[in-house]
Amino acid sequence: MSEQATQQTTQQSQVPATAPAAKPAPKGIVIADSAVRRLKELLEQRQTPEAGLRLAVKGGGCSGLQYSMEWAEKARERDKIFEKDGVRVFVDPKSYLYLIGTELVFEQTLMASGFKLNNPNVKAACGCGESFAV
Repeated sequence: MSEQATQQTTQQSQVPATAPAAKPAPKGIVIADSAVRRLKELLEQRQTPEAGLRLAVKGGGCSGLQYSMEWAEKARERDKIFEKDGVRVFVDPKSYLYLIGTELVFEQTLMASGFKLNNPNVKAACGCGESFAV
């Protein structure tokens, strides 16, 4: 065996066999319990329990892309639909590419409250958190 082959074999055998496996990224949109509770409250106030929240990604903002949230009475033909405990979130196919693995949460603090998207695909974001880049 050549010296280079011996070094490669030695280096490979020194790698621990029990290295922690990377946690797979979740597919789709994850709706946190906090978001479910708040969306149920809002849907009851609107008296439209069959409606859902439409999430979208559009061009614009400081970093190039920005999120959009609005009520939708029903899903569109090609929408991906995510549901948890009777709450539905609709995402168009183009926006879905930017939102894969995103978690929708509702946060309430003394200073502010609102929905937040924890998007693992974001590489950069503006200071206000309204726009992002992938």
